[in-house]
Amino acid sequence: MKKIYHLSTCSTCARILAETDAVAKGAELQDIKKEKITPEQLDAMHALAGSYEALFSRRSMQYKARGLAGKELTEQEYHDLILDEYTFLKRPVAIIGDRIFIGNDAKTVAALKGAL
Repeated sequence: MKKIYHLSTCSTCARILAETDAVAKGAELQDIKKEKITPEQLDAMHALAGSYEALFSRRSMQYKARGLAGKELTEQEYHDLILDEYTFLKRPVAIIGDRIFIGNDAKTVAALKGAL
């Protein structure tokens, strides 16, 4: 399976998709704004990532707006927040076989390129 969860309006996601040539290499794309992540999809990501916190983006504008900065969140709260608000998912998230690639740092993007 090659699937990438992204946001089509995110220039960083667009750059990574172009840089990795993901579509040409057979990756299925899911725009998380247009097609919400299902609980089953999130649980599959969690199984590979090891925690919901690893999938959670503190850069979301909603993080500060909801007063979450400085709060200790539980795994269940991370889970619920990601399902409630698509911007809480760290982007992009790519699942290639049994490997997961989360976020946009250079090492992650390089590893994703190699896996595709």
